[in-house]
Amino acid sequence: MRKLLLFLANCLFIFTTQAQLSFQTAQDSAWVRDNYIKKEYSIPMRDGVKLFTSVYLPKDNTEKHPVLMTRTPYSCFPYGEQNFRASLWVGHFRYYTRENYIIVNQDVRGRWMSEGEFVDVRPFNPDKKTSQDIDEASDTYDAIDWLIKNLPNNNGNVGVMGISYPGFYSTMAALSGHPALKAVSPQAPVTDWFMGDDFHHNGAFFLLDGFSFYAGGFGYPRPAPTTVGPKTSLQLPQNDNYETYLRIGALKNFMQLTGDSLKFWKDLYAHPNLDNWWKARNPRNFVNNIKPAMLTVGGLFDAEDCFGAWRLYEAIEKKNAAAAFNKIVMGPWFHGQWASLDGSKLGHVQFGANTSHWYQNNIEVPFFNYFLKGKGDIAKLAEATIFFSGANKWKQYPQWPPAGKTDKALYLQPNGKLGWDKPTGKTSFSEYISDPAKPVPYTEDVHWSRTREYMTDDQRFAARRTDVLTFQTDLLTEEVTLGGTLVADLLTSITGTDADFVVKLIDVFPDDFSYPGTPSAAGRDAGGPYPMGGYQMLVRGEVMRGRFRNSFEVPEAFKPNKTERVKFELPDVAHTFKKGHRIMIQVQSSWFPLVDRNPQKFVNIYEANDSDFQKATIRIFHDAANSSNILLPVLK
Repeated sequence: MRKLLLFLANCLFIFTTQAQLSFQTAQDSAWVRDNYIKKEYSIPMRDGVKLFTSVYLPKDNTEKHPVLMTRTPYSCFPYGEQNFRASLWVGHFRYYTRENYIIVNQDVRGRWMSEGEFVDVRPFNPDKKTSQDIDEASDTYDAIDWLIKNLPNNNGNVGVMGISYPGFYSTMAALSGHPALKAVSPQAPVTDWFMGDDFHHNGAFFLLDGFSFYAGGFGYPRPAPTTVGPKTSLQLPQNDNYETYLRIGALKNFMQLTGDSLKFWKDLYAHPNLDNWWKARNPRNFVNNIKPAMLTVGGLFDAEDCFGAWRLYEAIEKKNAAAAFNKIVMGPWFHGQWASLDGSKLGHVQFGANTSHWYQNNIEVPFFNYFLKGKGDIAKLAEATIFFSGANKWKQYPQWPPAGKTDKALYLQPNGKLGWDKPTGKTSFSEYISDPAKPVPYTEDVHWSRTREYMTDDQRFAARRTDVLTFQTDLLTEEVTLGGTLVADLLTSITGTDADFVVKLIDVFPDDFSYPGTPSAAGRDAGGPYPMGGYQMLVRGEVMRGRFRNSFEVPEAFKPNKTERVKFELPDVAHTFKKGHRIMIQVQSSWFPLVDRNPQKFVNIYEANDSDFQKATIRIFHDAANSSNILLPVLK
C-alpha cells in the first residue's frame, strides 16, 4: 500500500534517481542553489484561510520571469527555505529552471501545511456570491493574484500544471478566470471517479487502488497543519494481494478494517450509483468558456487516469468555441512516465525511443515558453499528437478522433474465431462459469502493490483459464491501425441477476517474434529474456458493471437466462496491429483484485455479505440474431 501511495504522492516530482542526468547539462543541486533562492509563504484566501506555498525564485534580474505553479494534496516537501526539491535538477523540471521560471508549489486547502478543511475532488461552485463561497478554482485565483502582486521580478504570466490529482487542480485552475493565467496543462487529470478514473470504471469499484490509496495513508484525517505524513494502524500481510484481498472477502469487511476515520472511503460506499453527488465532482461538466491555452497530456497505458486525459480534452472541445487553444498529447506511457527520464518501454513492450525526452523537448517546454515567455513558435503543434504503439510512431492530427476513422465491427464467432463478417448461424454461444471464489487475476505475477505494467501485460495466462473466453483472427495479411474509442457490444445471458463484463483487446505477436538485439532464450535454467514469441499484449481492457447496462443512475437486475445487451465504451486506443500479428478479444467476468468481485446477485455490493457471492454461468452469443462484436475505430 505504502509503495503505491508513495508513487501517487510523488509522481510529479520524485522521478529522482541517484544516477547522473542522462542528458548533457551542467545542472545539479549546486547549480540550482547558485541560481535560485527559496521562499515559503502562507497566502491568504478570500475566506481568511492561508495556504502554504513554496516558491523557487531565480536570482537573475536581467529580465522578468513567468510563474509555473503546481497545486497538490501530496505535499510541498521538503519544507524549510534551505531545503530544495531534487526535481529542480533531476527530472523534467530541470528544463524550467534552465529557463529561469519561478517555480511555485502549493499545498491545497486542508493538506499538509495549509489551513482549512480538505475535501476530495471538491465540487466546482459556478455561483459564488460571498467571500465564504470557495472552491479549488477560487483558491487558485486568490493564489495567482497574490503571486503576481508580491513575487519580485515576475512578468505577470502564470502557468499551471500537474499530474494525476494535481491534474484535477490544474483543471480547476483553468476555471478560475484569472487574467494572468495564460497556459494550463492538466496531465493524467482526475475527472470522473465513477466512470473511468482511479476508483471506478463504468461503476465497477477498483478495489486495489482505492483501498491501498485511502487506507494506505492518504485518507486519514490531518488534525492541524503538519510536515509529517499520517501514521496508520492497519497492518496486513504484504506478500500477495490476490490471496489477501480474497481472504478479506466482501466490501463490508474492508470497511470494518478501516473503521470510521476515512471520510471519502465512506463516501464511496454511500454512493453506489451515478447520482448528483458524483456529477458535482466531475469537472468536465463545468469546462465552459475556458480562457487559458490548454495542453492535456496522458498515457495510452496509464492505469489510473487514461480516461481522464481523453475525456477532458473531448469535453473542452465540445463546450468551447472553435477558436479555443486546446491540444492533446497521448504517449505510450504509464502514469506520469512522460515526466520521467525514460519513456522507451513499459514492461516487456518496447517503443523504440525515449518518448518522454522527445515530448518534454518538443511539446511541453515549447508550450509554456510560448504562452508565458513569448518565446518560440508553436504553429506546428498539432491539435492531437498521438503515439501509436505497435507501429511505434508519433502521428499528428488536426482533430481527434482522426477524420479518416471508420467504425468497423469485429464479430465474435463460434470456435473462438474473430472476424469482420457477421455470423450467420442460429443460437450460437460460448459460455463459462464465473466463480467469485476463484476470480480471474488481472496479472500472472504475485505481488502486493498494483503493477503499472499490467496495462501491456502478456495475457497468455488468462487465455489458459476456463472462465475466460478467447477469440482471435487469422494472421493479418495487412496492417490494421486503430485510433479512437472502442465499443464493446455483447449479447449475453446469465444465470444470476448481476455480473461484470471485462473486455480486453489484445495484440498477438508472431510465434517467432523477438526485439532486435535480444539474446537467445535461456535453457533449462531460470533467467534469460522474456519469451516474446506469441506474446499477447494487452492493448486495452475495461470492465462494465452489468447492472448499469441501461442506466448508471438507476441500476437494473438481470432476468436469469434472458438474453440482454451489454454495450459500453473502452477508453481510446492508438495502436497498429502489424502484418503477421493477430487481433484477440478476451471476455471474462472478474479482474481481481484490481476490481472488486461482483456477487452475481442483485444486491448493494457495498453492503453484501460473504454469503451473497454465488457462481453464475455466463453466455456470450455470436449468431445471426445476437451478434456480439467489438466496434473498432479503424484508420485508413
